[in-house]
Amino acid sequence: MALITAIGRRKEAIARIFLKEGTGKIIINERELGQYFPSPLLQYVVKQPLNVLEVTEKYDIQINLDGGGFKGQSEAARLGITRALIKAIPDVKAILRAEGFVTRDPRTVERKKPGRPKARKRFQFSKR
Repeated sequence: MALITAIGRRKEAIARIFLKEGTGKIIINERELGQYFPSPLLQYVVKQPLNVLEVTEKYDIQINLDGGGFKGQSEAARLGITRALIKAIPDVKAILRAEGFVTRDPRTVERKKPGRPKARKRFQFSKR
């Protein structure tokens, strides 16, 4: 199997995924998964598509993460891994879609409006 590439995005985070057959190592920005995401919850989010398909030990994954915070980065990595797995095994798309991993979450931060302190907040109103 050749090297498979995919991109995942969430909020401001971008994950570039490189998937190849191997022993189950996940390297993020040249660090192990446990070092990059110390939280077990974020590690679980990244591994979700692999766990659903039960192929955790079958592929080596190299991830380049950029932008955003920890949560956005972990969910961007999940989307990228999902897309790479769909390229590698086309018949698993229905399984991953049922779990909700195929859909890109479009929610981003709303922009700040001029003349206001934040996107929706207004300055205190004074009648007199």
